[in-house]
Amino acid sequence: MTRRIPRRIARLPIPMFRAGLGFLFGRRLVMLEHLGRSSGLRRYVVLEVLERDAGGLVIVSGYGPGAQWYRNVLAHPGVRVWTGFRRGVRAIAEPVAAAEVPARLEQYRDRHRRAARALGRTLDLPDLAGDGPMPVDVGARLPLVRVEFGRGAPTD
Repeated sequence: MTRRIPRRIARLPIPMFRAGLGFLFGRRLVMLEHLGRSSGLRRYVVLEVLERDAGGLVIVSGYGPGAQWYRNVLAHPGVRVWTGFRRGVRAIAEPVAAAEVPARLEQYRDRHRRAARALGRTLDLPDLAGDGPMPVDVGARLPLVRVEFGRGAPTD
């Protein structure tokens, strides 16, 4: 069972991102604005970036496929992203194929060994904390989302 980071701690960076201070968190954190799948209200979540390129980034659902933000972006893929000095950039969030997840998580773990271990211990995810190969079913437990900048409908 995955452990949870207390909600009030997980939400602490949100006002800073909204104020344009996302650069203080470096390149590893991003704030995602998404729409609630039932309410249609704007929701915000701060997540860790696994990969980054000129066109977008890849983030992981550390709480699995049941995470509210993950379920919301599956229902409404048009999102806005705050990262570094970028604020409210329109994007599309699409799930990464489960077959690609083990290799991407292994690359992340290799590049950021200390952060992966800490995250693995915090969330009780031994796949991230260990050194062995990622199990083939890890994509079902830790889904990834590709966020592509410059595409998508506004969340207004």
